Amino acid sequence: MKFKPLAFIINIAITLGVGALGGWATAQSVKIWYPTLNKPSFNPPNWLFAPVWTSLYILIGIAAYLVWIRRDKIVHFPRTVAIYLIQLILNLAWSFIFFYLHEIGFAMAEIILLLIIIVINASMFYKINKWAGLLFIPYILWVSFASFLTYNIFILN
Repeated sequence: MKFKPLAFIINIAITLGVGALGGWATAQSVKIWYPTLNKPSFNPPNWLFAPVWTSLYILIGIAAYLVWIRRDKIVHFPRTVAIYLIQLILNLAWSFIFFYLHEIGFAMAEIILLLIIIVINASMFYKINKWAGLLFIPYILWVSFASFLTYNIFILN
């Protein structure tokens, strides 16, 4: 397949845009509310989250591009896009639920649903393009860790 630079940039811009919206929802709470919470000893330092999420959003965007360039060969392309968009919406929703609404319990339930949809999305992408599916592995690992972290913050607070 021939490289399509505009499609590549758009796919990455979409995921980085989701990240930017999540960052907006998070910004004030990270300074004011989040420091007041009891957190487990394995809680990463705040500076780590932005580079990790930026890297993950870029990987997700690349994976989406790898699927997009094969869209003509995908029997269930609308379903694939729907799962991908649901995953992005749930990703964004978690930031609003946890950081903007301060609903830790609801965020815990939502992140479990997010993780399930991410795994489904990765599996669908893998069937279309092996690399697209494999690019989701760091995302799955990070959201698994974030789920465990959210659970512990919920228990401690």
